[in-house]
Amino acid sequence: MIKTILFSVSAFTLLLSFPAFGQKQQYKILAIGSYNCENLFDTEDDPNKKDEDFTPAGPYRYTEEVYKQKLHNIASVIQKMGTDITPDGPAVLGLVEIENDRVLKDLVAQPEIKERNYQYAWFYTSDERGISTALLYNPKYFTLLSAEPVRVPMEMIGQHRPTRDVLSVAGILSGDTVHIMVNHWPSKSGGEAASAPGRKLAAGVAKHIADSLTNINPNAKIIILGDLNDNPTSEGVVKVLNAKANKEDVTATGMYNPWINIYKKGIGTESYQGEWNLIDQIIVSGALLKNPNDKWKFYNVEIFNRDFLVNKIGKDKGLPHRSFTISQKWDNGYSDHFPVLMYLVEKK
Repeated sequence: MIKTILFSVSAFTLLLSFPAFGQKQQYKILAIGSYNCENLFDTEDDPNKKDEDFTPAGPYRYTEEVYKQKLHNIASVIQKMGTDITPDGPAVLGLVEIENDRVLKDLVAQPEIKERNYQYAWFYTSDERGISTALLYNPKYFTLLSAEPVRVPMEMIGQHRPTRDVLSVAGILSGDTVHIMVNHWPSKSGGEAASAPGRKLAAGVAKHIADSLTNINPNAKIIILGDLNDNPTSEGVVKVLNAKANKEDVTATGMYNPWINIYKKGIGTESYQGEWNLIDQIIVSGALLKNPNDKWKFYNVEIFNRDFLVNKIGKDKGLPHRSFTISQKWDNGYSDHFPVLMYLVEKK
């Protein structure tokens, strides 16, 4: 069920940006999420991909037992995400670092989330390691209309190592048409400056999809999410996507990034060399802030950094409890990223 929230509008006017008339108003609420699952591989060696590290004979000793525990751990995170706000958790969830169709089938069958009957959109990736993106969706709330992978042409910037496609999905979210792009932009391998053109190129692909949609319908509701491997203040996000930090600066066809101001406070989803980065983001078009159809609108966001996901001891205390130690030993963890959530509300 979609949870109904009852509260006084006058008490929450600033938070919700809705007019205050003093009376009580009911709202429905939905959760949209994004989670980098940190190398969710199966145990088999794909001869066409460089996935040998995550096999029983590889350096991570990725056995069937480890694989099953990894599935359980990721499912337990999805089970809890957003449930303090809406009982069914994410209606839609973008996943990053998914190897293939098998791991998705095994993941949605885990007892922690099996009753939600999650379906998914996924395509084989050209990424050399075999990691790709996927979109899980609860059919109670989301009806899939279309899905396609959109290639990021790295050869345009003189690079020939392929990267992850942008997964472009359209569907009906509880009566409202939405367009969702799941992203995993190129990493900073080789240095931030040298790798930045790849991320700006991926941002340009997402921007082109968004512009194509708003050219047809200026009130198109668009959600760009995933692991951008770039902070909210990066050129790819601020200049290419033209994402704004403040709602009042966003037009209907523009993009709003609520994570910019959060990042400026030193808060992040992933830590590298002692510095927090907020590379997991959910960015929305202005139509989710101001749309005449009076359907789903942006409410707020959160980093799902619950206590059970945090390392308690050692030099990594306070950081995400990742799956393996630095010495590649299974640590019964989750991911080196915290998930993120966005909430949408609709007047009832």
